[in-house]
Amino acid sequence: MAGIVAELLDILDLAPLGADRFRGESLQTGWFRVFGGQVVAQALVAASRTVPETRPPHSLHAYFLLGGDPKAPIDYAVERIRDGRSFATRRVVATQHDRAIFAMSVSYHDAEAGAVHQATMPDVPPPEAVAEAPAAAAQAARDGAVIPAPILSYFGRKRPIELRPVEIERYLRRAPRDPRFHVWMRAVDRLPDNPAIHRAVLAYASDMTLLDATLIPHGQTVFDGEIQSASLDHALWLHRPFRADDWLLYAQDSPSAEGARGFARGQIFSRDGTLVASVAQEGMIRPRRPEA
Repeated sequence: MAGIVAELLDILDLAPLGADRFRGESLQTGWFRVFGGQVVAQALVAASRTVPETRPPHSLHAYFLLGGDPKAPIDYAVERIRDGRSFATRRVVATQHDRAIFAMSVSYHDAEAGAVHQATMPDVPPPEAVAEAPAAAAQAARDGAVIPAPILSYFGRKRPIELRPVEIERYLRRAPRDPRFHVWMRAVDRLPDNPAIHRAVLAYASDMTLLDATLIPHGQTVFDGEIQSASLDHALWLHRPFRADDWLLYAQDSPSAEGARGFARGQIFSRDGTLVASVAQEGMIRPRRPEA
């Protein structure tokens, strides 16, 4: 495998530093801080290295404490909180420059039989019917509209995860809308068959676009220069097996915003309608203060 997906897998293959300690590097994206989904994914890999593969993770809850430095390695220390008969719990703290930048708890559970139900996948166009960002921009131009350059750059950027926003028209006009957003996503190259890799890649992708849903009712986006945004926490529940290199629908909504913080939820479906994961996140959506 070559290219940016191989780079992602390289940074997810953490280097051991000793007993339950690991080190990770960052993708060099040109951002001034480390992408939050990367830290979530690397922390999940670190925690999972201390649990038998026969006991997969089912949930994680994380807090972003400080912005990470993409030029410096990140050290992950895992604490073995509990190993029970069917559950296990781990706590991970990520540090840079002798400061904690991130903390996460992960719960693991042996497979068991039990009651089964799930939400229904929203009725949206299939990924093949959703235009990639450059094609969407060209169509918008033909219709007399323009997708702002920062948005086009974000969705058209070379990255290990392809994103196809269903409601890209929300970026054409600054108008309040119902706070719902749908994005098709998948790894841009085939991944190894190891389920742990697909879970880590999904954890990485789950931090993409979610906070932006909190600004839909206000006719704004996180790409606006007047908004200062940052993820504050992140929770992910893994319900069923999936492949992160097949199309997944990320169905997002935002039930609340208050005090310069926005709350968003996400449900991730495989294209056959299976609910594979759920996500929740609160983030800062602070209006930028005028320069002194």
